[in-house]
Amino acid sequence: MEVVRGFLCVVSVFVALVSDRFAVLAAFSQSLDSDFTFTLPAGRKECFYQTMKKDASLEIEYQVLDGAGLDVDFFISSPSGQVLFSDYHKSDGVHTVETEDGDYMFCFDNTFSSVSEKIIFFELILDNMSVDEDSDNWKEYVHGTDILDMKLEDIMDTINSVKARLGKSVQIQTVLRAFEARDRNLQESNFDRVNFWSVVNLILMMLVSAVQVYLLRSLFEDKRKIRT
Repeated sequence: MEVVRGFLCVVSVFVALVSDRFAVLAAFSQSLDSDFTFTLPAGRKECFYQTMKKDASLEIEYQVLDGAGLDVDFFISSPSGQVLFSDYHKSDGVHTVETEDGDYMFCFDNTFSSVSEKIIFFELILDNMSVDEDSDNWKEYVHGTDILDMKLEDIMDTINSVKARLGKSVQIQTVLRAFEARDRNLQESNFDRVNFWSVVNLILMMLVSAVQVYLLRSLFEDKRKIRT
């Protein structure tokens, strides 16, 4: 019985230690990312707003997936109304802003085009959005380090490294999907153009052939009147 009680005691200490450590890891700041795809009509401008905190980071990447020229005007402004970045007639772009408290506005402008609408993809990556905690607070959660030879710092470093690499992989895959969509739209547009001009050339060739046959037949026709 003493052996069983000792074993149960060790298991309970291990469970408490692991649960406390996972509670600490859950409190660490995380980066947030999201992506959107929308249609921007001709002659229109669409604006979006993102609330940010001080000493955080806002990264935005955009691409024009479809539309004549594959270009759009873009600008991002601070909460005070100051324009931080602006692009004109660009097909893609990436911008990073060190933020302050307030709402940041970024707009896509297609007013220069009166005919063609644009399909636009953009991705937002927000870093350091959670409130930083005292770096020494995690020590109060650590118990029984003499029983289990585990280092919290190593676990934290490993998990943060894996999380960062997974997040980077997701971002790269999202961007690659956007590039693939744009390339597919270009290929379909080129395919339609090739088919159209092929039909036009075929019709012209048939007309030219008919005219040539008519002219050749007219050369060999005897139009003189025969008197009897």
